Amino acid sequence: MKYKFLSISIPIILLVIASFYITAQFIQPSPKKEFTSATGSKDGQYYKTALLYKKILEDEKVKVNIVTSSGSMQNLQLLQDKKVDIAFVQNGIELNEKQKHLKAIGSIYYEPIWVFYKNKKYTIDYIVELTSKKISVGVEGSGTNHLALQILKDNGISKENSTLYSYDSSKSKKLLMNDKIDAMFVVGSANSKVIKELLEDSSINVFSFKRSKAYSRKYNYLESLSLYEGTIDLYRNIPYEDSNLLATTANLVINDSLSDELQRLLLRKLFTIHNKKGLFEKNDQFPNISNLTIPVSEEAQRYYTYGDTWLEKIFPYWIASNLDRLKILLIPLLTLLFPLFKGVLPLYRWSIRSKIYKWYDKIQGIDKIIDELNLVELKQNLEELEKLRKEIKNETKVPLSYMGEYYDLIMHLELLISQLNIKIASK
Repeated sequence: MKYKFLSISIPIILLVIASFYITAQFIQPSPKKEFTSATGSKDGQYYKTALLYKKILEDEKVKVNIVTSSGSMQNLQLLQDKKVDIAFVQNGIELNEKQKHLKAIGSIYYEPIWVFYKNKKYTIDYIVELTSKKISVGVEGSGTNHLALQILKDNGISKENSTLYSYDSSKSKKLLMNDKIDAMFVVGSANSKVIKELLEDSSINVFSFKRSKAYSRKYNYLESLSLYEGTIDLYRNIPYEDSNLLATTANLVINDSLSDELQRLLLRKLFTIHNKKGLFEKNDQFPNISNLTIPVSEEAQRYYTYGDTWLEKIFPYWIASNLDRLKILLIPLLTLLFPLFKGVLPLYRWSIRSKIYKWYDKIQGIDKIIDELNLVELKQNLEELEKLRKEIKNETKVPLSYMGEYYDLIMHLELLISQLNIKIASK
């Protein structure tokens, strides 16, 4: 019986071990809990947002490294060269052939396009009126530069008929205030120090896009926004009149080497950081994947569609992630589940009955030779059976459903003891 048990159980155990080993080869190792993010300059909104991510993700034991840059175009190059894993990129920028492997994971907030010009007692109603003027279009490689040149081009303004400078926002502000240039473009949040100072300066006007809706029809990544009188400061009435603005969005773009786990963790945090109402944003408007000019990653698409998995809702993120990675081990388990269930019940029955049957060899051996024993041998076997009866009653415990076999054993034992007593009495 012991041999039969081993012949059944050992192959099953070996099969389970082999199945787990083979499937384990297909499980990816745990991702590195670290990534590098490219922002913009240290005084920009991208950098401030990256610092916020760093603080929140460090609570999840994820290390975040921050790299500054000149802006969106350089950030895409850093991603292409695999020097960073994540980058802030202004929506509307197209990828080149070498960057097709880069993917977006979402828009996170509006980035208005501000055009400031010197207040010379007249209002500029159309961009074309900046022809022949001195205009700062932002640092080369920045999203501001890319978008400003596009808007100017649409209005027939170029280096041939105007003077264009590639200055950063701080230098452009100083030059505009000192009347060294006529206008400047800047893309950024209304909370930016540079933009606030320009809005507060009575010698500077903010351009109102009368045809903002036309631009938003022409470019699906642009949206018409309204900046109402007094929105920035009600007491000082800044701005002093309503303005129409154009806005793009700030996007997060990733290298394809960034693990799915880190993508999902970052997306989960984005929904807690950027879903609140802002100056231009509505509640739960961001993050989103609407009107992106860069393709969305498959993992991000799944997250926006289905949200957290049931494991992520129950367990802390990294526990849920590891459990999800181990789901492939269910393949051998499910494969072996049916035959195991079929084999477990007979093995259980055998283990219970073996407690009873192990005594039958001894009883049967005595029963076969009882007629051949002399008086001394009969007494010895009787004494041995008495000990056996005591041992069985004290050590053999079985479930109630198997008490029939147990009492059969006791009955046969008592019968053999009785026969021995009769034999002894007759000697």
